[in-house]
Amino acid sequence: MIKNLSVYSSKGIRLNKTAIHKIVSLLKDDLKFCVESLQFNFVLGEEIHKINKKYLKHDFTTDIITFNYSGKFDNLDGEIFISVDDALRNSKKYEITLDNEITRLVIHGILHMLGYDDIKPADKRKMKIEEDRLVNLFSKKLKESIALYAN
Repeated sequence: MIKNLSVYSSKGIRLNKTAIHKIVSLLKDDLKFCVESLQFNFVLGEEIHKINKKYLKHDFTTDIITFNYSGKFDNLDGEIFISVDDALRNSKKYEITLDNEITRLVIHGILHMLGYDDIKPADKRKMKIEEDRLVNLFSKKLKESIALYAN
């Protein structure tokens, strides 16, 4: 277990918190960062919609929202919110497992914390290439199921 990493899940969502710790540990080894304080929040779609509207002024649901509180890119201090409802929808849309989609979202959130951006097309491509590399690498290393979901 990684010190200073916590994993929270809303009522109705069951997941393997140890697997989330393992993904972040693999990311730490590969991408060389430290964790000052990091919290993953696995929430329902309506919860992330409220967060998106309140803090980002976007009136829609989304699969992930990342808050980097320190602004540092090597010593992570922040929160990552992942909508399990949106992850489930994406897994069906892209015909992948929910575990694969949650792994991708955890990686995506960490990449945002490390300074990757996906607004401009060129930056989005760069981030997607790194995300795909890490998902492929970790899918071979993760044996346990992550999502035991929900509602």
